[in-house]
Amino acid sequence: MASLSEHVSPYSARWRHFKDRLATVSVTAGGSGVLFAILLIFFYLLYEVLPLFGNAGMEAREPLALPFSGAPLYLAVEEQTEVGFAVFGDGTGRFLSLEDGSVLHQEVLAPELGAITAATGEGADSRLLALGHATGAVSLYRHEYRLSYPGGERVITPRLERQLPELELKLGDEAIVRLAVRDSDQGLVVVALTAAGKLRAQRVLREENFLSGEVTLDRETLNLPALGGDTAAFFVDEDLNWLYHVDTGGGFAVLNLRQRDRSGRLRLTSSGQLFEHGGELAAAQMLLGGISLLAASDRGELVQHFMVRDETGGHRLQRIRQFDTGGVVLDRLISEHRRKGFFGIGRGGELQIYHTTAHRRLLNKPALPLAADGAAALSPRGDALVYIDANGTLRFWHIDNEHPDLSWAALWSKVWYESYDEPTYTWQSSSSDNDFEPKYSFAPLAFGTLKAAFYTMLIAAPLAICGAIYTAYFMAAPLRRKVKPLIELMEALPTVILGFLAGLWLAPLIEDKLTAVITLLLALPIGVLLFAFLWSRLPVPLRARLPEGWHAAVLVPVVVLIGYLSFAGNDVLELWLFEGDMRRWITSELGISFDQRNSLVVGIAMGMAVIPTIFSIAEDAIFSVPRHLSYGSLALGATPWQTLVGVVLPTASPGIFSGLMIGLGRAVGETMIVLMATGNTPIMDANIFEGMRTLSANIAVEIPEAEVDSTHYRVLFLAAFVLFMFTFLVNTAAELIRQRLRIKYGSL
Repeated sequence: MASLSEHVSPYSARWRHFKDRLATVSVTAGGSGVLFAILLIFFYLLYEVLPLFGNAGMEAREPLALPFSGAPLYLAVEEQTEVGFAVFGDGTGRFLSLEDGSVLHQEVLAPELGAITAATGEGADSRLLALGHATGAVSLYRHEYRLSYPGGERVITPRLERQLPELELKLGDEAIVRLAVRDSDQGLVVVALTAAGKLRAQRVLREENFLSGEVTLDRETLNLPALGGDTAAFFVDEDLNWLYHVDTGGGFAVLNLRQRDRSGRLRLTSSGQLFEHGGELAAAQMLLGGISLLAASDRGELVQHFMVRDETGGHRLQRIRQFDTGGVVLDRLISEHRRKGFFGIGRGGELQIYHTTAHRRLLNKPALPLAADGAAALSPRGDALVYIDANGTLRFWHIDNEHPDLSWAALWSKVWYESYDEPTYTWQSSSSDNDFEPKYSFAPLAFGTLKAAFYTMLIAAPLAICGAIYTAYFMAAPLRRKVKPLIELMEALPTVILGFLAGLWLAPLIEDKLTAVITLLLALPIGVLLFAFLWSRLPVPLRARLPEGWHAAVLVPVVVLIGYLSFAGNDVLELWLFEGDMRRWITSELGISFDQRNSLVVGIAMGMAVIPTIFSIAEDAIFSVPRHLSYGSLALGATPWQTLVGVVLPTASPGIFSGLMIGLGRAVGETMIVLMATGNTPIMDANIFEGMRTLSANIAVEIPEAEVDSTHYRVLFLAAFVLFMFTFLVNTAAELIRQRLRIKYGSL
């Protein structure tokens, strides 16, 4: 007989070889493409994230000689960094072009009140200016800038507006050497230090007639208690609650502007020392928002304080954090206009840039021409520093500091935020005003992700694995051919539908029938085991009428009956055990809060999405165990359960483990169900009746409102990067474990 190879033509052999090579190249190219796509995702996320952790930089511009000499008492810069405003000791206010140093507009300020001896702004983000005069009077101005575009070119028109000229603010007869001012809807507070070393304060209250709209002003003098030490700095908070006083020795006193003692003086609320290592005060400033007090000592210590509630229900000035100055003594602190950052200028001309929430020093530049007798100002966007020295030279630095408000500590550690009574893990990314402190803690989001995955796997894994074992090993083949495709068909159900049903139907149902749900979870396994026990006690001829592998069909009415009885008896059980309201009983008796959209809802809904994946992979792995292994075990006298536990499950363990890990990855990365079925509250609470916010849901919620290339935008990409790395590490570990299981049990 001729051999087979004699009937195969050379053409057919070449064609077969070509197809083999083509298949090999195609599979290799497809796999390489997948790996390349994953690497592209990795590097793109890294590209978006890396700018968050860069340091600040600066670039100097050529200095300009101004057409006058002398450093100003006050210096400010407008939004576009094209016009500056300066107040000089000769009583003039000048608007300067920062491009060529020319004077755009000049005006004498309140000449009837005498020479200007002090000038201060209200705060970092305010254009209100208070001027102290040699006569003890105070005048108020606001510098404004109108933008117009004639011929398509931007033109900035500056102007000065006198504020409340009808008020005669006079704080004594001596010259004023230092000022603090705060204006709000409720009123105005002005505090001044006179040349005689006396501290004086006045408050102006606004009252509006709600019928006529007429505003009346009521002025009162604030009676201040005796404060120790020589006054070095004082500030008023934004809400007109506190007056902060700091003496030259670093001691502080906080006065309550809304309470008085029996003698009619403002009540002393808190006092103490600002610096742990002693030393005198070198500089002090209020941070944006008027809540935090920054202070630097002549020993290089730089600290942040703000008011918190104490154990007695009162308030105290709390030391929050200390910054690393590298031993540099900072004698000027300048707050940013829109972020919780500030600049420090040292006695030797050093420039340091900090951010309080991130607890970072972003820049340390030594020996810049920033003498102590000059005036410095930051642009509102924090991208320029302007300085005018005593010789009338204007210096300008461009600042590159786009993302200062993030650090690894701020992401993963507890942070003491302003107006909080203790350090917390908090995610709160946006607000309506500029003095808001962004809170970018990933801890509650990571906790929420793991919490959702845990409760999902707690429900899904036992049901899926046990269902796969029974379907593959015990169920009759005809029934298996119907059940397996039906369960796998559940995987095609869109998760948005599951989330919709969970949020609008399941969550209210569980809230209303919580006793029935808990009863069902407890009664179902007990009822099934009890029915199995009773079934085993039936006569053998009766049990033999049911073909082998069809027992699951008998359990269906049992499960339906237990479910019906659980919900039918909900009201009776709730009235008997929980005084008619289980939700209220849990909250009042156990101290466990209950939200309608909680982890239980998420676990059930996401479990329905994850079960088909785990079931399908685990069932195929168990069913694929060679039959001769089972038959050999049974032939040696092992029972079916012993064979399952000792032979089948170890052999199928790599596949079962893969199914569990793929299900876990699905639970970690799920978006729509947790988005619609939870309260989306970023809290760290393991309570099954509380909601959560996951990393994926947070990205879906906030990425539409994030400004492109902003810190918030890049932080969301960082969340995606963390999620990517988490799933990558989990899948890598799972693959290593699966390979070890395959090697260990592959010889069976």
